[in-house]
Amino acid sequence: MKKPLLPALRSKNYQLFFAGQGISLIGTWMTQLATIWLVYDLTNSPLMLGVVGFSSQIPSFFLAPFGGVFVDRFSRYHTLIATQVLAMIQSLTLAVLALTGVIQVWHIIALSLCQGFINALDAPARQAFVPELVERREDLANAIAINSTTVNGARLIGPAIGGLLIASVGTGYCFLIDGLSYIAVIAALLAMKVKPWKYVVSDGNPLQKVKEGFVYAFSFPPIRSILLLSTLVSLMGLQNTILVPVIAEQVLKGGAETLGFLMAASGVGALTGGIYLATRQTILGIGNLIALAPAILGTGLIAFSFSRFLPLSLFTMLFVGLGTILQIAASNTFLQTIVEDDKRGRLMSLYTMSFLGMIPIGNLLGGILASHIGATNTLIIDGIACILGSIVFSRQLPALRQIMRPIYEQKGIVISHKA
Repeated sequence: MKKPLLPALRSKNYQLFFAGQGISLIGTWMTQLATIWLVYDLTNSPLMLGVVGFSSQIPSFFLAPFGGVFVDRFSRYHTLIATQVLAMIQSLTLAVLALTGVIQVWHIIALSLCQGFINALDAPARQAFVPELVERREDLANAIAINSTTVNGARLIGPAIGGLLIASVGTGYCFLIDGLSYIAVIAALLAMKVKPWKYVVSDGNPLQKVKEGFVYAFSFPPIRSILLLSTLVSLMGLQNTILVPVIAEQVLKGGAETLGFLMAASGVGALTGGIYLATRQTILGIGNLIALAPAILGTGLIAFSFSRFLPLSLFTMLFVGLGTILQIAASNTFLQTIVEDDKRGRLMSLYTMSFLGMIPIGNLLGGILASHIGATNTLIIDGIACILGSIVFSRQLPALRQIMRPIYEQKGIVISHKA
């Protein structure tokens, strides 16, 4: 019997998770874009864009490792229900403030900080919950790939829809739609039949568990190299999310609609990469993708910074989206496939820290640089950094393959020269 193209979708729980998360995450990223546009509209300051971006995700940097310990000790299912309810309340509060016209920048910073605390627990819980959703162990790699694609594809598709909505009905309705979108994921979670959570009693306090997670990740070169590359891409390559509004208005002389088109182009690139990853039948060769992706992203950023013509800018944003999704989702798939189950929550929290946790620092750095040397020059520096990261990782790849060979054998993954 021929294996289906997306075997993970054979599992009822995973179908529910996929549908609910897909809707909710698109709403989440619509809010991210609406927040950025509203802040720029209120302040006209690239630096304030950086400050808001920093406040929304800095909790992930400090709290994600502890979130990972929590996720390894308590029910991921109940944790997710709680985080989704809290996130819905946060978004609806933002919607009420925006729609009544009383919203100020300090409201946005405070609510962004609240969302950051929720994400520090939600992100590792969501990543670590995926293996519990598939009925067949052999479908796990595909489930991880689809989940990575959903999470990170929404990061690029959501803002595309958000940009068009901002231009037509305003930012307040983006926040409202996002708040209501959480109903889909909460309903999907409640409809699942999940096995009772079994907590294995283990020695050690939370700080010791965090330390164990760090030692496990950073003493193993393949995991360490991927976390460091992810850190670089998040720090430099993802600054474009707060700088694109500046480019849309100052360089391309457009408004929210132009921003929406740019994000839509990025979303098309992300969707293309996501579909490719989700339909790959094996993890073999994924190292080549992880090495190539930052170079694609960096080249796209440099080309975008030089463009003064909207169609060309849209074309370059395809590569920004493609490079971003390939790097983030391929790294996620690799880590989820090789990690030991009892350390899954902690490793995924470190991945969250390297990805989401570094974005706020990158946002702040990008805002400061753009205030001094301009958004276009900042994007050129970002692109060069990504390309250099790609070169360094590519040189490490042959040695990393040799280390991975026995692990692939142990897990029953067929070895080839591309492993």
